[in-house]
Amino acid sequence: MVYLLFFGICFGASVIGAICGIGGGVIIKPLMDALGFMDVPTISFLSGCTVLCMTAYSVAESKLSGRSNIETKTSLPLGIGGAIGGIAGKALFQYLVSISADKNSIGAVQAICLFIVTAGTLVYTLNKSKIRTYQITNIGACLSIGVLLGMMSSFLGIGGGPINLVILFFFFSMTTKIAAENSLYIILFSQLASLLQSLITNSVPEFEIGALIFMAAGGVCGGIAGRIFNKKIGENDVNRLFIALMVVIILINIYNAYKFI
Repeated sequence: MVYLLFFGICFGASVIGAICGIGGGVIIKPLMDALGFMDVPTISFLSGCTVLCMTAYSVAESKLSGRSNIETKTSLPLGIGGAIGGIAGKALFQYLVSISADKNSIGAVQAICLFIVTAGTLVYTLNKSKIRTYQITNIGACLSIGVLLGMMSSFLGIGGGPINLVILFFFFSMTTKIAAENSLYIILFSQLASLLQSLITNSVPEFEIGALIFMAAGGVCGGIAGRIFNKKIGENDVNRLFIALMVVIILINIYNAYKFI
């Protein structure tokens, strides 16, 4: 029964994640933390694996269908930077776990950081029509931005989250739906690097294989459904869904920060 709940959470989160380009981890991680079925390191790892499965499907499907809006000139160096940042963010997370007497206390740090990031994203989104945007093409700048995104997403265990979209809006002047697709592409790089880091350093937490199977299946099925919905709805609908989601995530993280503190 619990596994079905995990599947439902990952399915719903990945549907929204595929539509908005946030990967789904930004919903899965805090919601699973709030439910408290597993400790923080295990939830972070399984959330990252779920996001990896969903983004791998979404990116592959868009490429194979010939309808890809991925701007390789900027997103490839962003993705490479994201992979480097993903390794660094995972290393930072593992270090904090190793020095913490209570591993769940790290959940409070993650919740507070995610609250700040999400609140900032919401403020930007509500005011983005008044904010000047840029069109960066310099490879070095793209790599640096990718490293920052990868570090945050890997450390927080959320895949990519809303901060990816804000960065793509502000620095690359992308529209909402194009930013969503490019965000998933960047998330794929950072999560793959994060997983490899865990495997190479033998720092994979203990977990029940059934939990991983049901969560990954929910992620892939949600990615399939999300891709279908994404083709049927317009920019304004995606924006409204994104704003509503930010409000929900902020409330969940306030609860999690209180719970872990």
